This record gives sequence, structure tokens and C-alpha cells, in this order.
Amino acid sequence: MKKILAMLLTSVMVMSLLVGCGKSTKTEETTTEPTAAPAATEAPAATEAPAATEAPAVVTAAKTGLAINTSLAKSADAGEKDGLAEVDSIIVAVLVGADGKILDCKLDAAQTKVNFSKEGKLLTDVATAFKSKQELGTEYGMAKASAIGKEWNEQADAFSAYVVGKTVDEVKGIAVNEEGVPSDADLAASVTVHIGDFVATLEKAVANAQELGAVEGDQIGLGVSTDIAKSTDATADADGLAQAYSYYIASTFGADGKITSCVIDASQGNVNFSTAGVITTDLTVAPQSKQELKEAYGMKKASAIGKEWYEQANAFAAYVVGKTVDEVKGISLTEGKVADADLAASVTVHVNAFITDIEKASLSAAK
Repeated sequence: MKKILAMLLTSVMVMSLLVGCGKSTKTEETTTEPTAAPAATEAPAATEAPAATEAPAVVTAAKTGLAINTSLAKSADAGEKDGLAEVDSIIVAVLVGADGKILDCKLDAAQTKVNFSKEGKLLTDVATAFKSKQELGTEYGMAKASAIGKEWNEQADAFSAYVVGKTVDEVKGIAVNEEGVPSDADLAASVTVHIGDFVATLEKAVANAQELGAVEGDQIGLGVSTDIAKSTDATADADGLAQAYSYYIASTFGADGKITSCVIDASQGNVNFSTAGVITTDLTVAPQSKQELKEAYGMKKASAIGKEWYEQANAFAAYVVGKTVDEVKGISLTEGKVADADLAASVTVHVNAFITDIEKASLSAAK
């Protein structure tokens, strides 16, 4: 019995060993699939920086000035030659910066010659319309007598360009010779006329300059027109009259072509003469412009609206600011006077010449 048990125990042990040998001694490798990397998160679209806001352009006010100096000095009695009433006006328009320097300048002259006989009769057609020296251009005829071959208008333009960027004191300091001609070599190459009247009138224009809406960068223009329509023969009862009636307008224009400021003036250069052709006017007295005369002109007492000429001119000048030349030309008129009731409340004078000279000023500014 014991033998049988021993044999059974031995069989069990052998079977256990066989089962153990059937198992791998290697550690089973566990193949772990790699964990997929999370999908790349797209970076949020860059937020566009707000467009840089351009700083508003700095707008600096500028002053508009106009001045006229008139002389009767070259007038002469009739005798062996016909009498002459000559009215010479130098006109300067300026745009002046806040620092007192000249930003732009235009210069012109009106030379009006009226002949009369030794019997006191007018010999020049009163319907004659006179051109300014800028309008005459080569017709004026200075180039042929000029040492530098330049016309009056060319020399005036050269002087105007030369003073830009200068103060009045610097302009007054321009060196001249004993004849009043520039002695600075650069300026003398383009200007050989006497500049004393140019300088004096420019100084006056700067002194007259006011802030009327113009800004630095605007262009200034000058318009001039002259007629002698009110001239008359001498009679037994009254002296004859040679009257040069001139209108002057300085106007500034913006880049859009609109008027940014306007100054209107006029002068009446009167030379009286007798039936013997002798001048009876004091030729040493320089006529004043209507803006200079103000109340002394004497329109208010005859005005239906009780306003002087200069007040009406200023009202019209203010009215055209902000308008184009075409809009000004389109102002409704009745027999030369404004038809618009609102404007007529402050302007009852004839404005045809105002409109004409504003258009001329626009052409001058474009030069």
C-alpha cells in the first residue's frame, strides 16, 4: 500500500514539473500602442492692430493783406502837347504767416493815361478799358529797353518770389543803389526797376493784413480793373475831370479752388483841368483808396441801407468765402446789383467789377 502511495506522489510531482516547463520563462511584452498626440491646436488668428489714426493736419491761420499807393505826379498841362492826366497805382497782395513772414505775394500796377486838349476837351475815349501791367505783359514794352531783357510783369513776379519767406524788416533791408535799383547780384539779375514803391506798398499791405479765413498753404491772387467812364470835358461852369476808377481784389484760394479769404478795395484818381487845359488839382496829394477813406468817402448819407462803401465791400467779400469762382459768377444780379434779399440787405452797390476781379484773382493765384 505504501508503495502504491509513493508511486502516485511521484507521478504527481513529475506531472507538475512538465506543466511548469510548458510555460515561457520570458516576460510577455505588452505592446502598448502609442497614444496619439493631441491634434495641434491652431493658434488663434492674430488680431489685426487697429489702423493707425493719422493725426489731423495742423491748420495754421494766415493773414490776407492788400495795399495800394497812387500818384498823380506825372500829369501835365496841355500846351504845345496835349494835356495828360496820369494816374499810377502800385498794388500789392500778401499772405502773411503767424511768424510775420510772407507766405505768398502778388504785385501789379495800374497806369491810366487820359489826354485832354488845350481847350479842355477829353481826347481819350471814355469807353476805354485799361489793362493792368500784369495783364499787358509784353504789350507794356519794357523788355526792349531793359538791360536784362525782362518785361515789367516778369520783374514784378521775380520781386514777389524773392520776398517770400522774409519779414517786412528783411524786405526793407534789401540793398539798393543810389537809383533805388537792387544791388544784390542775385536779385539784380531779374529785377532792374526801382523797387522803392514795391517795398513801401508791401509794408502797407502787411500792416493791413487780417485773419479772414485763409490758412498757410493757400495761394493768393490779385485782380485789377480800371475805367475812365466818369471823365468829362471842361465847361464854362465846371472844370473837366479825368477819373481813373480802379477796383482791386486780393483773394486766397484753397487746394479745392474755393475762396478762403477776400479783400476788396477801390480808388478814384481824379485830375481836374480847366477850359484852357490847365490842371487845377494838387498833384502832390496822393489819392486814398476807399478802404482808407472809410466814412470820409461819404456814401452812407446817400445809401438806402445806411452803409458806407467799405462796409458793403467787406460784406460782399465775406459772402464769397467758401465759394468757387463759378459760384461767385453765378450770383444773381439785377442791373448790376445783387438780387438775393439777404445779401442786398448789406450790399446795394454795383458788384460787376467785384465779380470780374475775383475771377482775375483766381487766374493770378494759379500762376
